[in-house]
Amino acid sequence: MNAIPVASGPGEQRTGVAISQVAAEGGREMGAYNTHDMRNIAFVGHAGSGKTTLVESLLHAAGAIPSAGAVERGNTVSDFDPMERELQHSLDTSVCHLTHDGRRINLIDTPGYPDFAGRAIGVLPAVETAALVVNAQSGIEMVTESLMEAATQRKLCRMIIVNRIDAPDTDLPALLHHIQDKFGSSCLPINLPLIDGSGVADCYFAPSAAQTAFSSVESAHTRLIDQVVEVDEALMEVYLEQGQELDPAQLHEPFEQALREGHLIPVCFVSAQTGVGIPQLLDIFARLMPDPTEGNPPPFLKGEGTNAMPMEVMPDKDRHVVAHVFKVVVDPFVGRVGFFRIHQGTVTPDSRLFIGDGRKPFKVAHLLEPQGIDTRECRIGIPGDIRAVTKVDEIHFDAVLHDSHDEDMLHLKSMNCPPAMFGLAVEAIRRGDEQKLSEALAKLDAEDPCLHVEHRASLNETVLMGMGDLHLRIVLERMKAKFNVEVKTHPPSIAYRETITIPAEGHHRHKKQTGGAGQFGEVSLRVTPLERGSGFEFADKVVGGAIPGQFIPAVEKGVRQIIESGAIAGFPMRDVRVEVYDGKHHSVDSKEIAFSTAGRKAFLDAVSKAKPIVLEPIVKLRVTAPNQAMGDITGDLSGIRGMISGTEALPGNRVEITARVPLSELGNYQSRLKSMTGGEGAYTVEFSHYDPVPPRTQQALVEDFKPLEEG
Repeated sequence: MNAIPVASGPGEQRTGVAISQVAAEGGREMGAYNTHDMRNIAFVGHAGSGKTTLVESLLHAAGAIPSAGAVERGNTVSDFDPMERELQHSLDTSVCHLTHDGRRINLIDTPGYPDFAGRAIGVLPAVETAALVVNAQSGIEMVTESLMEAATQRKLCRMIIVNRIDAPDTDLPALLHHIQDKFGSSCLPINLPLIDGSGVADCYFAPSAAQTAFSSVESAHTRLIDQVVEVDEALMEVYLEQGQELDPAQLHEPFEQALREGHLIPVCFVSAQTGVGIPQLLDIFARLMPDPTEGNPPPFLKGEGTNAMPMEVMPDKDRHVVAHVFKVVVDPFVGRVGFFRIHQGTVTPDSRLFIGDGRKPFKVAHLLEPQGIDTRECRIGIPGDIRAVTKVDEIHFDAVLHDSHDEDMLHLKSMNCPPAMFGLAVEAIRRGDEQKLSEALAKLDAEDPCLHVEHRASLNETVLMGMGDLHLRIVLERMKAKFNVEVKTHPPSIAYRETITIPAEGHHRHKKQTGGAGQFGEVSLRVTPLERGSGFEFADKVVGGAIPGQFIPAVEKGVRQIIESGAIAGFPMRDVRVEVYDGKHHSVDSKEIAFSTAGRKAFLDAVSKAKPIVLEPIVKLRVTAPNQAMGDITGDLSGIRGMISGTEALPGNRVEITARVPLSELGNYQSRLKSMTGGEGAYTVEFSHYDPVPPRTQQALVEDFKPLEEG
C-alpha cells in the first residue's frame, strides 16, 4: 500500500490518505453485494464510552483486521491522527467497513468530546442507524443525550450499546432503568449479561434458560415480541387471540417498522475490551439493523427557502445519481478529499458529477473506498455505499453530488449543527504569512461544520469561531502541523449577535455627481423580526420596474454587508427579513454600486427604527461535584446570572447541577469551580439559545462600536 505522508519531519506520523489498487476481477471488492446486503451505522456517544475500541473489536471479530489495536497503543484503525493518538480520544469521524454473514457493514466512528459534537451530527445523513454507546460506569452523559436528540430529529433507527459491562462499580439494572427513564420505555434489552460475566444471553432469536445477571431471558423476549407486534395489527391478532408462537423470521418486517417509527430501541450489552457480546452484536447488525431500503428515507428537498418541497430519492442503482458529502478533509498532498454516501444511482470512475447547482461537472477518475486512514480504489458504488474522491477543489461539506440537471436545487434538510460560541482573534506571527493564514483558515473551515471564520472589518481582526477552547486549540495545532502557519491569539471573543424587535421601514436616495456620469439609486424597504434561529431572509417585492431586476442583487449585497458586519455594535445580524418594495432609478446614472450603497443605508435606516438589540449566547451548563459543594455552586451560579434548571443525585455521594448561564460569565469558571470543590468538580457546556443582553451591557457594546463606525 502506497502511503501519502502529510508530515515530513523525522518521526512524524501521517494523517493524510493512503491509496492502493483493488484487483479488478469481478468488478467489486469482497465479492458481489447489493443494496439489501448493506448496513450503515454511526457509533455516537460521550467521550470515554469506548466507541473506538468497540469498532476495533468488531473489525477484528469479523476478520477485517488481523489483530485488534488499542487506543492506549495508538494503533487503532479509527484514530490515526497524531493528535488523536496523543490525547487518546477521537477528534474527527472515521469510516471503516467489515463483512459478516454476507452483509456489508459500514461503521462510522465519531468523536465524543462536546467540542466536536458537530462532527458527529454531520455524519448522521450517511447512515440508517445511530448506535449510541454508553459507558456502563459513567451512564448517560451530555453528548449522548444531545446525539440521541439529533438522531431522533433525523428519524434514524436507533439502538443503544452498553459497553464496559465487566468494569467495576457498575449497576446494570439501574442503568437500564435510567436509560428507559431518559429515552423511553421503547428501550428494551435484546440480550442480557450472563451471571458469570462470560458472555451475553440472546433474548430474541433463540431465547434459552441461561442464568442472567438480572431480569430473565423469558421476560425480555416476551417484552420484545409484544413491542414488535404492536405495529402490525394482523400479526398482533394472530399472536394474542390464537396464542401462536412467532418465529423471528415472521417478525422481520414489523421489527424494521418498529425501528423506523422509534417504537423499539434495542439495548445490547458488550465489553469491547474482552470481546464479550461482540459476536452477538455482529449478528444483530447483520440480521436486524435496516438496510438502505428499510430505513427512513433521507429528507431531500428541491428548491430554496419556503419554496423547497420534499423530493423522494430512492435506493435504485438504475436512476440518476444522488449522493451527499458528509465529510471533507483538506490534505496538503492530495488536496480535498470528499467522503460521500450514495443514496441513488451508480457511480463509477467514469462518472461525471455536478456539485450542487454547479454547471460544470467533474470526472470521478479515482473512486475510493475508505478504511480508516487507508483508501482503496474500486470500480463501482451503488446506493448504500460510502465512497470518497480526491482533488476536487469545489467539493464541500453538505454538498449534493448528481449526474443530471434534473437534480439541480436539491439539498438535504438542515442538520442544525450547534453554533460556534467561542472565538479567538488570530493573526500571523511571521510577517508575510497573512496570505498563508487566510488560505489555511479557509481549508480548515471547509473540513469542519462547526468552525467559522469571521472577518470583523470594524475591529480589523480575523476571528476563529468554534465550539470551545479544546476545539480551537486543536484547530490551531493542526494549522501549524499541516500548513506550517503559526499565529498569535487574543482573548476569546463572545459571539454576540444583533437583531430587531419590531417591524420598520427604511429609505435612502444615493445621488452622486462628479462631472461625468453620476451615480443614482433610491431604495425603500421594510424589515421584520423573525423567530429566533431563523437566520436572514431577503425578498424582492418591487412592482412596475421601479428598481430594474438587474439591480436587485446589488441592493441585497448592500443589505448583506450590514448583516455580516452589524448595525449597532459590530456583530453579525440574525433573524431578520428584508423586503425591498419600492425605489427609483435613472436610465443613465443608475449603477450597481449606487443601489448597493442605497440598499445598505436604507437598511441601516430601517434598523435604527426597529428597536435593535444585542443578543448573547446562553449555554446549558452541567456541573458534577461532591454533594457538600452544592450550596456554593448554586450560589455562585446565581451571582453570574445563571438559572438553575435541575439537580440530580449521582452515585458516589455526588450531584449533577444543570443551569442556563450566559457564556460571557464563564471566562474563569474552571478556576472558580476548582476552588469550590477542592479540584473534584467538572463541567460541560452546550449551546442553548440566544437572549438579549442587559441594557447596560448593550450600551457599553454600542459605545465601543460608535467611534470605529464614525472613524
